[in-house]
Amino acid sequence: MLFDVFEYSNKGGRNYNEDSMGCSFGEDSGIFVVADGLGGHSLGDLASDTAVEVLTFDDWIDRAEDVSELLTAKIAEANNAIIELQKKNNVVMKTTVAVVAVYGENAVWANVGDSRVYFIHDNMIHSYTDDHSVAYKKYKAGEISREQLATDEDQSQLLRTLGSVERSEPTVYQADVLLKPGDAFFICSDGAWEFLLDEEIVIDFLKAENAKHWAEMLLVRMMERVNGGNDNLTIMTVILG
Repeated sequence: MLFDVFEYSNKGGRNYNEDSMGCSFGEDSGIFVVADGLGGHSLGDLASDTAVEVLTFDDWIDRAEDVSELLTAKIAEANNAIIELQKKNNVVMKTTVAVVAVYGENAVWANVGDSRVYFIHDNMIHSYTDDHSVAYKKYKAGEISREQLATDEDQSQLLRTLGSVERSEPTVYQADVLLKPGDAFFICSDGAWEFLLDEEIVIDFLKAENAKHWAEMLLVRMMERVNGGNDNLTIMTVILG
């Protein structure tokens, strides 16, 4: 499996960027991560950096007998590492995370918080992650539309994060189809998806010549909509070949 990958991160309207991203891949497997350090907490950038480092540090995916199980264990390892840093620095630091693990024709992905993974198969969004937020619960209950998530007053109220002793469990997703060339993943922080509609992500994917072109078209949409006080935004586009 070949991987065409493009990464972009911007501090947006904030003073500094607390998002992190990273990937590690070989001939037949890859790990792709976006993490969003919480802006209301100290050292959010260190928390997000730690999550990315733990998840991309070695070739764990090639040694896994059960990738879903090991991905869950690696996320727990990242959570524990952040908690240890909290103790060391005597501060609270937290982050969301979204991660995709591809191995051969299979994939597993997971999230904690409201960073997202979109899986595109047969030129449509086949699956996407659920946010761990109060706003998303309102959406699932039918109180607001999916489009209203970005502007809902409870959008930033997260129910799970890394750096939490009790509320850090990921939701893990297993692809229910075999991957094939032309499939893709869009991984992003909430500072990106809040400016995009699901159909726009697919439209730009269908027009794109490669992962960079796809990202650039999405960024044009986002930049036309930011208000100057927007959050850090981070995107990763991955197209399989």
